Amino acid sequence: MYKSKKVVVVLPAYNASQTISQTFEEIPFDIVDEVILCDDHSTDDTVKIAKQLGIKHIITHDQNKGYGGNQKSLYQKALSLGGDIIIMLHPDYQYTPKLIPSFVNIIGEDLYPVVLGSRILGKGALKGGMPYYKYISNRFLTFVQNILIDQKLSEYHTGYRAFSREVLESINFMNNSDDFIFDNQMLSQIVYHGFDIAEITCPTKYFKEASSINFKRSVKYGIGVLGVSFKHFFQRRRIGKFRIYEKPL
Repeated sequence: MYKSKKVVVVLPAYNASQTISQTFEEIPFDIVDEVILCDDHSTDDTVKIAKQLGIKHIITHDQNKGYGGNQKSLYQKALSLGGDIIIMLHPDYQYTPKLIPSFVNIIGEDLYPVVLGSRILGKGALKGGMPYYKYISNRFLTFVQNILIDQKLSEYHTGYRAFSREVLESINFMNNSDDFIFDNQMLSQIVYHGFDIAEITCPTKYFKEASSINFKRSVKYGIGVLGVSFKHFFQRRRIGKFRIYEKPL
């Protein structure tokens, strides 16, 4: 725990058998109370290895529900376990678990309720091997999003995130997509409901075993991101009304 706040790390897993051990072994268990893994119907030994590692809370999907569907299961479980600080860490070792204490400190000290690990602050993205077309797309989408959502984030597309319990209980993430656009919808909801967001510099690694989406899926994702941003713009100006901004029941 951190100042009587329960710290939970959630791992959205899909075919992560080659990297999950290295990721898990670097988690700082002096402050992390629980680890939850959700396996999204992998075809490899992800679940077997997770059990060997001693991960107590393992959720398995009988069919692939998508990246967003995976996170929905994880956040619901984290809240049911009494998590006060919930950190999403990809088990593909693209992001370092060594930053977890920084995430916990920021939320645990009530400085910010949301923390993002930014690959763009500094020069971590290209240095870590991010494909150049993804870097350019990231910068363009972030520029447009900052205008439409009225923020000044360095990027909206990192998968390394931490939330206070209050944030997850205040946004209706169950109304979001089950696909990759889920992450952007969450940030839009967080901003819309008035929560401040902190960013810390995060090194990243791109390698063969790390999860990534292909060019076609990247284009679909980019179009979806712009759609979310315009919905946020219209919702904020009361031109439209969208379900993702409804309060949870």
